[in-house]
Amino acid sequence: MEERGKTILVTGGCGFIGTHLCHALVNAGQRVRILDDLSSGKAAGIPEAADLLIGDVADPVAVADAMAGVDGVVHLAAIASVELCNQSWVRSHRTNLTGTLTVMEAARDAAPDAGPLPVVWASSAAIYGAARTLPISERTVPAPLSPYGADKLAGELHGSAAADIFGVPNTALRFFNVYGPGQDPKSPYSGVISIFADRLAAGQGITINGDGGQSRDFIYVGDVVRALMTSLDRLMRRQRLEQPAGFDAMNVCTGRAVTVEVLARTLAALTGAGDSAISYGPPRDGDIRDSVGDASRMQRLLGIRAETVFEDGLRALVEARPGQVASAG
Repeated sequence: MEERGKTILVTGGCGFIGTHLCHALVNAGQRVRILDDLSSGKAAGIPEAADLLIGDVADPVAVADAMAGVDGVVHLAAIASVELCNQSWVRSHRTNLTGTLTVMEAARDAAPDAGPLPVVWASSAAIYGAARTLPISERTVPAPLSPYGADKLAGELHGSAAADIFGVPNTALRFFNVYGPGQDPKSPYSGVISIFADRLAAGQGITINGDGGQSRDFIYVGDVVRALMTSLDRLMRRQRLEQPAGFDAMNVCTGRAVTVEVLARTLAALTGAGDSAISYGPPRDGDIRDSVGDASRMQRLLGIRAETVFEDGLRALVEARPGQVASAG
């Protein structure tokens, strides 16, 4: 980031991506304040220099208190498990959409003399659903297939209104499949990579659902952290130059598809388990066959691209000590 010594609020800063981000911010010379209810995140992994406030992101008082005196906001707090959102529809809606609106409103009101605070926040590729045309660009018509995706899309609509009506500069980053050290394989929020890696490292077999030809756009958490920090820096710079507030949404992805079979075989090699540890089972109902993003808008607006080679990112995950996160940020 261009300036050091800024105070940045990170909601959900005790989660997987949030913890990596907080370490990176501290390493960049920023002061970090975290708001997290610890419902899924863990306080043990955050930087010692970070200030942790335990509270609910949908509680206006807690969010306003956390936002007092900060220079920018990264909003990551969410119930990010599609399955949990399906099981707890209204509860997840409160966190994922009401929480986002609460953050936007607090950003509008936090600094009456200086104007609304800039907000960078986590949207999701889940807004696209089962896109028929690949790669998926920001021009793809959203068609979410889950309450989680629906709430993220609604959040973007409110993000646009927040900029147009209330002057809140904000950017929604549509994360694709994020992986890296520190992702708890036992958590309902974990992805296939951390689950496969954990089982293979423990000498257990893994099962691929279907033929393994289904593909995903896997992006390393360190590249996601760079996108978050660069986005926030961009908003803060525009505000400093007194440029008009606006709303942007962009994919955060690699633009490269990796099949589940390639993923499994690469992990099997890195862990020493070998291909014999891999078996195949029936496909899961409702699974999207292919998903790969178009990263050109991120590259154009932020001037960055996902740099981590897939095998190198997997190696970092496999070799990381339990709870290790700082190296990826």
